[in-house]
Amino acid sequence: MIDKKEAIKEYKQTVQPMGIFQIRNLANEKIYLASSKNLRGMANRFEFNLDIGAHVSKELREDYEKFGRANFVFEVIDTLESKEDPKYDYTEDLKVLEEMWLEKLQPYDDKGYNQKKD
Repeated sequence: MIDKKEAIKEYKQTVQPMGIFQIRNLANEKIYLASSKNLRGMANRFEFNLDIGAHVSKELREDYEKFGRANFVFEVIDTLESKEDPKYDYTEDLKVLEEMWLEKLQPYDDKGYNQKKD
């Protein structure tokens, strides 16, 4: 029998898949691009946030209401490999990777829901 406390400790120490994802509107091909330290959790969260009208992008929320859930997909487009150091902070790595993908895909204006950063 597995010790419950040990199982919880092991789960918390397991590095979750992290990287870059996009929410793609199948009706008009616009995308919202972002990064996450927990891609599985973000996949669940994106639908929930859109269902309750709580996503940060007003335009994405409006299109979600207009086109419906069936026209939006969550897609992982890049991942980070985990380091051997369990205390490693992936924040900067994710930021750089996200900036690279924003530059490549340009998900702004007619192509996407992201806002250009100053």
